[in-house]
Amino acid sequence: MVKRFSGIVTKTELAEKLGISRSSLYWKSKIDKRDKSLLPKIKQIMSENPSYGHKRIAIALKLNKKRILRIMKKYNLKPYRRRPQRPRKPGDEKKPETSFPNLIKNFCPIVPNIVWVSDFTYISFNGRFVYLATIMDLFTRLIIGWNVLVNHSTELVKGAFDYAVQKTKTVPQILHSDQGSEYDSNEYTELAKSYEVTISMSKKASPWENGFQESFYSGFKLDLGEPNRFNNLGELVEAIYQTIHYYNNSRIHTKLKSSPYQFYVNYQNKINSVNTLELVS
Repeated sequence: MVKRFSGIVTKTELAEKLGISRSSLYWKSKIDKRDKSLLPKIKQIMSENPSYGHKRIAIALKLNKKRILRIMKKYNLKPYRRRPQRPRKPGDEKKPETSFPNLIKNFCPIVPNIVWVSDFTYISFNGRFVYLATIMDLFTRLIIGWNVLVNHSTELVKGAFDYAVQKTKTVPQILHSDQGSEYDSNEYTELAKSYEVTISMSKKASPWENGFQESFYSGFKLDLGEPNRFNNLGELVEAIYQTIHYYNNSRIHTKLKSSPYQFYVNYQNKINSVNTLELVS
C-alpha cells in the first residue's frame, strides 16, 4: 500500500497510473545477489594470499578487475597486508655517478637469461638487520639467485650472483643493479667481467630504473609479514626462502597474468611446439 495526501493507493492502481506491470513494483536488483555469491571466493583468495589486491584477485577468478574493485569497495574489503610508507634514503644525490651506464632503460628481452637485475634489501629482526640480496631474470621475473647475510658486504651480492649462475647453469648478457658500493666494488665488477657479463647501473637516486626489483621487494615484505614473530634467525631465513618459493611458483604477477614459473613453463611449451613443427615440416 502507498500513502498519499488524498488517501491510499494500491499497488495495482499505482501500476496502472504509471503504465507499468504490477510485478515490476516487486523487482529487486540481481546485482546484490551476484555480488554476495562472489564474496566467499574473494575472501578465500584474500585469506590464501594476504597481500592480494583487486587486480590479482580478478586474475585468479578470471573476472573483470573493475567488478572486483567495486565489490571490494562495496563490502569494505582491503588486502590483509598493506605497504607502509617508505622514507626516502638521504644522501644519494651527493654521491658521484658510476662509470657504468643504464643499458636496460629502453630494453625489453624476449627470451630468458639476457638481462638479470639485482638488488638487496634489509629486514629488521629483533633490533638488528638481516640482509637479502636477489637476482631476477627480467624476462620471466623469476628470482633465480638469492643470498642472506647479517651484513651488507660485497659477499652478500656476490653470493646471490654465484647462486644464480649455479642454479641456471648460464650467465646473462647484461647484469643490472643500482649504484650501491657493493655493486660498484672491484670484487663484484671483476666477477661479472670474468664471465664476460656487461654491467649496467641505474642513475643515483633513481630507484625506478631498477623498478623490477623494487616492486619485488615491496610485495615480498608484504608476503613475509612481521619478521619479529619468528623465534630465531633460522626460522626467519626459512620463511624468507618459503616466501621466495611462493613468489616464484604461486603468486600472480600482474604483468605476466600468472606466476613467474608458470609463465616460464608456458614459454618453454611454446618453444617446444615451434621446434616440433619445424622437425615435422
